Amino acid sequence: MWRYLKRLVIGKPLKTMDEGGQALTKFKALALLSSDALSSVAYGTEQITTVLITLSAAALMYQLYVAALVLVLLFAITMSYRQIIRAYPSGGGAYVVASTNWGRPAGLVAGGSLLVDYMLTVAVSVTSGTEAITSAIPALANYQVLIAVLIVIAIMALNLRGMRESASFLTFPVYFFIIMIIGMILWGVMNIASGNLTYHASAAVGAPVQGMTLVLFLRAFSSGSSSLTGVEAISNAVPNFKRPKRKNAANTLAIMSLVLAVFFGGITYLSYYLGVKPQVDNTVLSQIATAVFGHGLFYYLLQLSTALILAVAANTGFSAFPILAYNLAKDKFLPHAYMDRGDRLGYSNGIISLAVGAIALIFIFHGKTTLLIPLYAVGVFVPFTLSQSGMIIHWFRERGQWWWMKAAVNLLGALISILLVIFLFLLHFGNVWPYLIVMPLLLYMFYRIHVHYNRVAAQLRVVAKEKAAIHDYDGATVIVLVSNVTRVTAQAVNYARSIGDYVIAMHVSFDENPEKEHKTSAEFKETFPDVRFVDIHSSYRSIATPTLRFCDVIAKRAAERNFSTTVLVPQFVPKKPWQNILHNQTSLRLRAVLNSRENIIVSTYNYHLKE
Repeated sequence: MWRYLKRLVIGKPLKTMDEGGQALTKFKALALLSSDALSSVAYGTEQITTVLITLSAAALMYQLYVAALVLVLLFAITMSYRQIIRAYPSGGGAYVVASTNWGRPAGLVAGGSLLVDYMLTVAVSVTSGTEAITSAIPALANYQVLIAVLIVIAIMALNLRGMRESASFLTFPVYFFIIMIIGMILWGVMNIASGNLTYHASAAVGAPVQGMTLVLFLRAFSSGSSSLTGVEAISNAVPNFKRPKRKNAANTLAIMSLVLAVFFGGITYLSYYLGVKPQVDNTVLSQIATAVFGHGLFYYLLQLSTALILAVAANTGFSAFPILAYNLAKDKFLPHAYMDRGDRLGYSNGIISLAVGAIALIFIFHGKTTLLIPLYAVGVFVPFTLSQSGMIIHWFRERGQWWWMKAAVNLLGALISILLVIFLFLLHFGNVWPYLIVMPLLLYMFYRIHVHYNRVAAQLRVVAKEKAAIHDYDGATVIVLVSNVTRVTAQAVNYARSIGDYVIAMHVSFDENPEKEHKTSAEFKETFPDVRFVDIHSSYRSIATPTLRFCDVIAKRAAERNFSTTVLVPQFVPKKPWQNILHNQTSLRLRAVLNSRENIIVSTYNYHLKE
């Protein structure tokens, strides 16, 4: 049943040679990798106005200045990541750049930050999508967390089907959102020009606002910078593009940034002109759509497109996280399981891990987007700072034509991003402090995994000038664990006799049923008179302890005779997978205990049940 369900959800396995067919065109790559960045306009302006409104309605005028500064940062980010794409086309983004130029510790900080950030990307995007749904359908407000979790599971299943199918599915919601936002901005501007939309701004541009401070402005800027999260995703996924990979990736990034700039600037201008104020139960984008379209068909289409792109924006994380996890695993900082490809050629372990982490975050924060966004921004701009400063080192080493101009672009991006990180910690510390706990724990985990893999490699490695150690045994001792005399016991003993020079059958008896224990002993001796039968009595109903003690004694005696020692554990193989929970608990415990002994080989004899 599980096999059929898996095929239904994921699809038929793909051959390794089919990987080229999974490469992305610019059209599909824009849908797959830009959904996070484009969707952030749904809450970017709202984050700015939420901060400014704490002073007064008149302070909302400053959202235009904040937006202008955010667009400057967007330009610096875009130019910088285009350089990263051309310099490091193998993917990995900030992790590879920081590791190459700053050293491994900086690379791990960048990589660890992005791993957490991609989980936050999924959580923020999905919770924002559910907020858009509940704004249009208030009756669903009590089910926000459940809806968010179901969306994450659905996107996980979609990505397990493969990158090409995921991109094809995302084409509609992404381009539907692009059309609706462009339509709203154009219709809004046309109505402003024709006088159909009344000017409702709380304060004119340049008007003095009582109580406005630099700190408040910077706080609004740091909140608005959340609109730029997701821009780095394309640099992580360069290997997934069709050839020429560098050119296609760089052009896709440029297109995405241009669309993002138009969207963010247009929405912020409409928000200011219409005098929109943030509300608890109605998003800024929803209010703008109401003013422009009214509560008619186009309003609901815009809300639908917003909900769809916010929901699928999580896919950017699902596209980038597995590749980053692969690079970390390749460098022995994450389990090697993250390097394994699934049936559809995707890194399925990374996809599943991301989904589990995002669902955990949704439950922890109860689906509240605003609580996640500052932490979300820190996870982006710390790696961005490291990658941009690392690119300065890269250009200094290369010293090619116009290298100083390229370095200047990276310097601008690095300065703005480091200041932004400082502002986030100073002004939003109540929301970003978990970063200071999570990051050291991640680094500790990375290094522990790395040390373990290095130690294992050192133990397994055969030195070139040395021959592999060869030990010739004089014989083999096989211990068969016997619970009672059955077909599986008989076949296990027969197999042990075929491989061992000396076979021992070991049974653990209890006080509960002496007649049954005596019967088992008699039956075995009658069936196998030439096999030594040892009955170990346990007064405390323990099987593992007496078994281990007996095997230790036999192994010691075998070693003195230069014999190997193998413990054969019989177990059932049920016909149906779910039946495994009904069998083999004892054999699992025994194998776990015996695996602790270096001088004992643990083997399993499988008996397949017919029904």
